[in-house]
Amino acid sequence: MTLQNNFTSRPINTRSLITRMLVGAGIGLALVTFFLIATTHARPEWGQFWMIRPLIVTPLAAAGGGLGTYFMEYLLGYQGGWSKIIAVIISIIGFLISLWLGTVLGFAGTLWN
Repeated sequence: MTLQNNFTSRPINTRSLITRMLVGAGIGLALVTFFLIATTHARPEWGQFWMIRPLIVTPLAAAGGGLGTYFMEYLLGYQGGWSKIIAVIISIIGFLISLWLGTVLGFAGTLWN
């Protein structure tokens, strides 16, 4: 008696994955740029290059949120129906949480104490 593996695996679409991560990073970069442009004063204790940290951390966190949206769609979205709707809702909530956490971590110690 031989054991057969009837599971099929779907390939990961790297183009779609990279696109979602880049869109997420672009949204994060736009958000952090908005906050940095609105800043009119910089305290001397923040240092000369205080803007570097939010410009790196926030887009990386948002790109991670884009990665999460891809894999949520990959795991649940292909089934269709209510599974797809739930996957989209969870993806949006997860992306917003990662964007929020990245923004807080990026600006911690400077604009937001």
